[in-house]
Amino acid sequence: MQGLTHIAVVEDDPAISRMMRQCLGEHGFVASAASTGNELDTLLAGERIDLVVLDLGLPGEDGLSICRRIRVQSGVPIIMVTALDGETDRIVGLEMGADDYLPKPFNPRELVARIRAVLRRSHHGTLVPAQHPSVLCFDGWRLDLARRDLFDPSGVPRPLSSGEFNILAAFCQNPRTVLARDFLLGLVHARMAAVFDRSIDVQISRLRRKIEPHAGQPTLIKTVRNGGYVFTPLVTALDA
Repeated sequence: MQGLTHIAVVEDDPAISRMMRQCLGEHGFVASAASTGNELDTLLAGERIDLVVLDLGLPGEDGLSICRRIRVQSGVPIIMVTALDGETDRIVGLEMGADDYLPKPFNPRELVARIRAVLRRSHHGTLVPAQHPSVLCFDGWRLDLARRDLFDPSGVPRPLSSGEFNILAAFCQNPRTVLARDFLLGLVHARMAAVFDRSIDVQISRLRRKIEPHAGQPTLIKTVRNGGYVFTPLVTALDA
């Protein structure tokens, strides 16, 4: 299994789980099954998991609760699979920390494409060339671009989803510059995704709750009417 991408498939329907794992195996992934939050916890504790495919409608603890719980401790990419086809449900999934979403029923090849797109963003989306600074600091925070880690002013690591990290890295690399919403959308969504208007606002709201002193009155990430967002603090570079 060493060197192969390991996907956790969290789905309580045995037939759907088997179909997804078979498809992933045919495309070069290692796929492990879980049908509950507890089984996923066991997988995460005992294995290196590179991405989680998480069904929303699980028995007992649902997918939203599991996603929120994972995000407290880990930035592992999460693709949420849901039979619900409403914008509100997708927004809630993003608010809980999902990196992408896929409505049922879906073509298994689209699942593979979404996984590859999320992994590309997670591993390569914002890495800077070696000659550029790889650690950026703002307002006491420290962002390690090479290791994709964020540390608060006390030195405590703060988990970010891959989408949140990509957005924050773009802000830190382009401080005091208005970044258009379409540009930011490209950092957090696969090109084939049906991106809805509020998705980037949800991602920004999540990021604000993690880094702003008062998320309700943001001072670090400012909204520019009809323009996008601007990152206001001074950003300095450190050697890694």
